[in-house]
Amino acid sequence: MKSDWILDVLKDLRTFASENGLPVLAEQLDDTAIVALAEITGRAELMAGEQNDADSAGNSFVGEVGAI
Repeated sequence: MKSDWILDVLKDLRTFASENGLPVLAEQLDDTAIVALAEITGRAELMAGEQNDADSAGNSFVGEVGAI
């Protein structure tokens, strides 16, 4: 996923908060990382589903051309 970098940033911020006496912020950043992961995963699944729909849409023609 190309959005994984945000999880690294949140981890770094959480580490900073924890090491500098900001426990509530550290906990909030844990929660934020969970939300970010859920949204990133959901977005990736949505995009994959849209890609599968687009791939199958190109093959939707059923039938045969013939003389009447």
